[in-house]
Amino acid sequence: MATRNKPGSAETVTPDFLDGGSASNLRGAFPVPIRSSLSQLSNGPNLPDDRLVEAVELFNRREFFACHDLLEEVWGETLGEDREFYQGLIHAAVSLHHFEGGNLGGARKMAESTLRYLLPYVTRDMSIDLERFLTDYGECFRELLAAEGSYPTGLTLDESLLPKLQIT
Repeated sequence: MATRNKPGSAETVTPDFLDGGSASNLRGAFPVPIRSSLSQLSNGPNLPDDRLVEAVELFNRREFFACHDLLEEVWGETLGEDREFYQGLIHAAVSLHHFEGGNLGGARKMAESTLRYLLPYVTRDMSIDLERFLTDYGECFRELLAAEGSYPTGLTLDESLLPKLQIT
């Protein structure tokens, strides 16, 4: 779950994995203002684009590069603020592709941008359980994001912590 608070007039969310300050080096990316309106994907409210369903399947099969390619098609055709939602999913797939391949710098950079892009959508109906995904994603990247000054040596992707995307 995430902690919600209202500093000033903008509602914010801080995922549990950040509550202990272990990933506080995200350079001010949190808390992030949340948009409160509902989204409509191309098939209408609560119905995901068929390509989003396919991208989720690719992601969950660890075919991160293929997932990235498919989501880029959707992103390229999307107008308005939902483009950033798809950008966040693209960055999530790319970050895991880099982490799996041992590119810790690329994985960390993409993980930070994934969080910046997706956190504003946590309370919106985007046909994906983003709160669960971001909690699991944060756990997967906790050690890499918490490293200050340099990347930890010998860090590898813990397959038991791989996040999954769930269609709602």
